[in-house]
Amino acid sequence: MLIRRAEVDGVGPVDVRIRGSRIAEMRSALAPEGGESAIDAEGGALLPGLHDHHLHLFALAAARASLRCGPPEVGDARDLRRALAGASPARGEDPWIRGVGYHESVAGVLDRAALDALVAERPLRIQHRSGALWMLNSEGLRRGGLEDGIDAPGVERDARGRPTGRLFRLDGWLRERLGARRPPDLAETGARLAAFGVTGLTDATPGNAAPDLAHFVEAVRPGALPQRLTVMGAAELPEPPPGAVARGAAKRLLHDAALPHFDELVAWIASAHGAGRPVALHCVTRAELVLAAAALEAAGAERGDRIEHASIAPPEVVAMLRALPVAVVTQPNFVRERGDVYAREVDARDREWLYRCRGFVDAGVPLGGGTDAPFGDPDPWLAMRAAVDRRTVHGLVLGSGESLTPERALALFTTSAESPGGAPRRIEVGAVADLCLLDRPWSRARTRLSSECVAATLRDGRVISRREHR
Repeated sequence: MLIRRAEVDGVGPVDVRIRGSRIAEMRSALAPEGGESAIDAEGGALLPGLHDHHLHLFALAAARASLRCGPPEVGDARDLRRALAGASPARGEDPWIRGVGYHESVAGVLDRAALDALVAERPLRIQHRSGALWMLNSEGLRRGGLEDGIDAPGVERDARGRPTGRLFRLDGWLRERLGARRPPDLAETGARLAAFGVTGLTDATPGNAAPDLAHFVEAVRPGALPQRLTVMGAAELPEPPPGAVARGAAKRLLHDAALPHFDELVAWIASAHGAGRPVALHCVTRAELVLAAAALEAAGAERGDRIEHASIAPPEVVAMLRALPVAVVTQPNFVRERGDVYAREVDARDREWLYRCRGFVDAGVPLGGGTDAPFGDPDPWLAMRAAVDRRTVHGLVLGSGESLTPERALALFTTSAESPGGAPRRIEVGAVADLCLLDRPWSRARTRLSSECVAATLRDGRVISRREHR
């Protein structure tokens, strides 16, 4: 393939020839070769393909077929009632209503009684936008067997022992109880992400195990999912077959309400390292981040270790991370999507440390970007824009001192899967041809940072998304 008249690193026009899966030549006015297909960039910027360093693929695919139950689509109790009243069955004869994205700002704390008042005759389950909680009505609890005495850690019960309808961190268990079908097809999700210029993904679901890995391999091998894929998961996640997907870090969730004993966490980290696995620790509070940093220091942090989210990172904890060979993968899109609620609910002393960017960069802590889709919007350009302007949906600026330049915001998503926050990949001879072509020069694209600029996406020199009209 020959990409003609592109802008590369601000210089153009440049022709870029791809042979096989790599860039073979770069210079002005390359002569076409026989049988070579061509794309005329018309002066648009050619960038490395984007890598989302933290998302949840099966949940994202399922969310596409689910009912939105939280901001911005659903803003209050009246909106929620209206949305549920208009819900059709999930598919076929399935009577369930499956909602996602709920937050208490809509209608307060939801339990079975509150949900029964909204929907009584059909089974209903709504996921909190954090992904940590499912809320079921009475019919949903009955169909899940929870009214028959079936129990599991994470099933909340009232003083009489009756389930309240609130299930914490029980995604896999709930799927089994409901006789879930195979995981959703990933082809539509892969195509959607490719249209954003995304050529690589890291699935950060902590419960990924052998069956999930098999489904990912099934999606990648025939090309239904066109992106390169790295899969995090449980410590016992097996090594995938050669050439299919890459096995990533062993993932561990930390929760303020049930933090592990320090020595146990240190031993878990050391065990993962001993098995040749880096670790990724989920931290959204101050206490979780302090525990993670201290445990990594005690266990002996290694390159490849990661902190996921680092949602609240005061200077003293950033200093702890600076002394360790660990990267932070953060989600600046949450400033935009959730910032108005954060401004009301987060302690004033912590607001300036929310989803920091510049603070990590200035401290020398490697910083990569993810969207946390579907719990965040899967468009990485929205995350980049939020990293630059730090604006919420309603225009409030949160942490103006954390703003990045557009170039540094882009770099959050152009580093390799193995090294989030490392050196951004470059367009150069010999590089793998994972590319994102914009329909305008970078000098114009940087002022907006929009996925609408993406004209074509290539992985291994093969077009995986292209706009028909530019």
